[in-house]
Amino acid sequence: MERKITNLEALISDLSPADRALAERIFDVSTTTGRLDPPEAMHAWIEKSFGSVDHVTAQRIVKVTNRITLEGTLFNELRASRPLDTGISLDLDREIAATEGDPFCHPKDGTPADVFGRVRGEHATTASNVAKYDGFHGVIVFDDHNPLHLTPEKVSGYVSVGLQWGRKALEADPEARYPFLMWNCLWRAGGSIIHGHAQVTATRGSHYPKVERLLRNASGYKLEYGSDYFEDLARIHESLGLGIPLEGVHAFASLSPIKEKELVVIGGDPEDAFLSRAVGALLQDYVGALGVRAFNVAFYMPPLGPTQEDWSNFPTVVYIVDRGDPANRTSDFGAMELYAASVVASDPFRVAAVLHDNLST
Repeated sequence: MERKITNLEALISDLSPADRALAERIFDVSTTTGRLDPPEAMHAWIEKSFGSVDHVTAQRIVKVTNRITLEGTLFNELRASRPLDTGISLDLDREIAATEGDPFCHPKDGTPADVFGRVRGEHATTASNVAKYDGFHGVIVFDDHNPLHLTPEKVSGYVSVGLQWGRKALEADPEARYPFLMWNCLWRAGGSIIHGHAQVTATRGSHYPKVERLLRNASGYKLEYGSDYFEDLARIHESLGLGIPLEGVHAFASLSPIKEKELVVIGGDPEDAFLSRAVGALLQDYVGALGVRAFNVAFYMPPLGPTQEDWSNFPTVVYIVDRGDPANRTSDFGAMELYAASVVASDPFRVAAVLHDNLST
């Protein structure tokens, strides 16, 4: 059977009994058909745009819901069957190059320092964010101006600088023990400055709500089933062929992506070089093999200091998601994504296949 998202119910049925039970424990999958009746005057346009009228009049839609976290995604066969866009925009390269010389190109003079100073690494240095999300909010300013010039070594360096910044913040305030590292690449993904940079925060009292919610979901799963949620989640994806081979981590294309081409990486200690290099390898192929130009990355990490909550079984979880072509004026997020369920066009099986082939060679 062809591995594609619209065959997910059948693919799960074909798993071994143990894997099928695990998949059905975590995921609810249902399929429906959307129908319409286009007028004759539209047929030529439909055939040109979608191949045939029949492809449009009966559209297979798969709804995937993670029962544990209540994350959910709607996949439309008509949209998911389109080939992945892997082109690279030369205009974008020129636009990035045209901004060289901005304040991030000389961070010592063009950016403020944090109260504890700066962290300098092999590929990046930190600055203090002028308009802060939280009491401690830093910027990891890349040495490379172009944010799409990525290698595993560079990304590992960026993450290392961010983690050192987190330890500096903890020294300055022992209550600021909850770190969060994020990367908004280009304006389409929320980056206000083109020069390559990521951001890191440290918050007090409790972790950010979405990280805290995942901890509670995983803890509840452990209590109910006596099993590790993250290991089981990775096992399901890998048994379906959605895993991506990377040393020392679990990496896979998500069955319930928040948006296009979402990848999940599950590792141990955030300091582990396997983890940051794996994220770097994925991002390198995200740009090179999948043609992604704008993306978001988020690191969910345990607190750096002691807390009253039990974080002992919480790994480092990294999310990577494509935010579309920066030249596209249509937003990829709407009311459905904000308040109901994500609507996704890319098939995670196609995403996994491309990355699997590239990272296996």
